[in-house]
Amino acid sequence: MHANGNFAYINGKIYTCDEENRYAQAMTVQDGVITWMGAQEDLPEGDWTVVDLGGKRVIPGFVDAHMHPVMLADFSKKISSLPPKVHSIEELKEEIRKVRQAQGPDKWIEGWGYDEGKLAEGRSPTRWDLDEGCSDAPVSIIRTCGHIRCVNSKALELAGITKDTPDPQGGQIDRDENGEPTGVLRENARNLVTPLIPETTDEQKVDLVVDLGELLLSQGITSICDMGNLDPSDNYDIYTKAVEKGFRQKVGIYYMWDFYAGNEEFRLSQERKDRDQQIFAAGLKLIGDGSVSGRTAWMNEPYLGSEDEVGFPVCSDELMESAIRFCKENRCQLSMHAMGGHAIDRIVDRVYDEEKWTDGDVPHLRIEHVTEPSQRAISRCAEKGIGVATQPIFLYAEIESYRANLSQERLETSYPVKTMLERGVPLCFSTDAPATSWAVPSDPFPCLKGGVTRKAWDGFDCGQGEKVDIETAVALYTREAARVAGIPKVGQLKAGFHADFAVLSEDLLEVDSDRIDQVYVLQTYSNGMKVYDKEAAK
Repeated sequence: MHANGNFAYINGKIYTCDEENRYAQAMTVQDGVITWMGAQEDLPEGDWTVVDLGGKRVIPGFVDAHMHPVMLADFSKKISSLPPKVHSIEELKEEIRKVRQAQGPDKWIEGWGYDEGKLAEGRSPTRWDLDEGCSDAPVSIIRTCGHIRCVNSKALELAGITKDTPDPQGGQIDRDENGEPTGVLRENARNLVTPLIPETTDEQKVDLVVDLGELLLSQGITSICDMGNLDPSDNYDIYTKAVEKGFRQKVGIYYMWDFYAGNEEFRLSQERKDRDQQIFAAGLKLIGDGSVSGRTAWMNEPYLGSEDEVGFPVCSDELMESAIRFCKENRCQLSMHAMGGHAIDRIVDRVYDEEKWTDGDVPHLRIEHVTEPSQRAISRCAEKGIGVATQPIFLYAEIESYRANLSQERLETSYPVKTMLERGVPLCFSTDAPATSWAVPSDPFPCLKGGVTRKAWDGFDCGQGEKVDIETAVALYTREAARVAGIPKVGQLKAGFHADFAVLSEDLLEVDSDRIDQVYVLQTYSNGMKVYDKEAAK
């Protein structure tokens, strides 16, 4: 939906993110599309409905180019294993006991977001910890990274996982000194349990996504990318039904290739690929390696405290080749999760000699996270226009595990945002919510703060050489995110673009950088319609 009619928005401190016209005080909008942007004294004459922006800072609507919205929406009804709710394994056990008491035996108890660095005990929970919370029903808690699952003894029993169960390809079953599974299932091993967990119905998913859409609007987020599920379900119909119920965000959907590679009938129709639609199919997603915090990202150098531990690849060469082939045939994007230098080199070097297969200026390959890129990978990404979607919130929120796994020197040069920008890599910011160690994982402001200060939530210095200024950070979260994700006519406030913008509580461009996370959204507009108003929401 868009606002019908002619509107003039005046008296704003508008940061447009348009490199040719960065600041304005006023804009005109017709039927949801911006028709003019400039100084208030130059406002074109016309029969305008005038909206006073109250002298507030206005920015384009945020574009979160990497998140898992259906998963995030689903998690809203599960145990959050993060501060401010859970600070220890003991508190996690107590939350599990509460759920068990409320729902009775046999039903699955699910949680998300644990991070051993944030737990008082300084370690991952085990099956035996979870058994103390509940032993007569299966329990599954997903780690904050989304790549590791901890389950109790009942869940292991239901999945048939014993000391004799071999590690699946691209996965690892953690074991104690006697070879017994500890309940921690890494990467593809977590999928040994997935089929046993009851699925949320599609109708429930739709309602949860509509609710999530309201939260995102309150955070100024007007466009998003869905970077795939941990199961073979298709989110396209979920979003189209959510739109019928008032969901506003523009969404680019990526399909997790692991679940579709063997399906000869899977195609992306021209209709679904139309990027001018509110909901469109953007391409495929592959998982190239794991996470730094889980020590499963595939590095070029060993982790701190080890001489040979470098993580491992998660997808096979065959799967990668079939994904590249599909994306070329369907002229759609390939997204590759790659954190470690080895995983990044692998996909960049493989695609380097390929001709660009996507239309327009949409990157044919986008790489997710990109913790420790080699100098060669940075050069090749810049040369070939390979997009990077990275997340400042990772260092900001997960500093404990980064300090445990990387030397200080490596930590300070990880996520080399400034270096990549200076070298010309198309790069954007995003959150990867809910795979984020933060109580409200989709909130853009802590993510911006992390990028601008290069300090963690506890003040730890993560390397000042790679920080960016606030104007750059906002552009990376709006204009550049739209560019990497290939979402047309969003991310900037300029003629011909959708009138998607947020009115802020304080001047984000002037506020002290340590207070960026205290700024919030007063109003959000989508296609010229006011779709969120903090005062009205009270």
